[in-house]
Amino acid sequence: MVYYFFSGVDYFDISLKANAFFLPIIYAGTAFWSVKSYWSSHRVVSFKDAFKRAFVPMFIGGILSVFSIYLFLNFVDTDAKKLLNYQYVTRQKSEMDKEYQSARKILKHQKDIDELDQKYKERLPSFAPDVVKGKDMLTASHFSGYFAAILIFYVVLSLFFGAFFRTKTIYQEEQNQE
Repeated sequence: MVYYFFSGVDYFDISLKANAFFLPIIYAGTAFWSVKSYWSSHRVVSFKDAFKRAFVPMFIGGILSVFSIYLFLNFVDTDAKKLLNYQYVTRQKSEMDKEYQSARKILKHQKDIDELDQKYKERLPSFAPDVVKGKDMLTASHFSGYFAAILIFYVVLSLFFGAFFRTKTIYQEEQNQE
């Protein structure tokens, strides 16, 4: 959906924000609905049941999203992949330039300024067009790392849902009749 409506100069930023904020909200809402509906219809809900009810929808939604994005960028529209890679590198360079300029304004000693200039000059060739040309930030290994980070978020959110929706156990002392 982002591709069709927002493809252009800010495609990388918009797709990054959609995947970081919009999709997790949809998956978390689905997980909440799943746990809440189970909680409403069952008298006793264990932590395991609530965790499972929260984690499974987020996991399925997340893995389908990652697979579909990977397949789309690597097999359906490789030009979009090239655009994202280019915008990623451009963004990295502009952030490095911005950081360099702000650090240069803060530094007072010439030795520190010279050291900063040296580090900046060492990093600058990594953004040369011939070096960046073959750079691919959207490989299967990058997507698996991305999905691993997403899974951590899903586990934490599922732990929260599991703890919140589980039925509290009240222990009562049994009286011995002798």
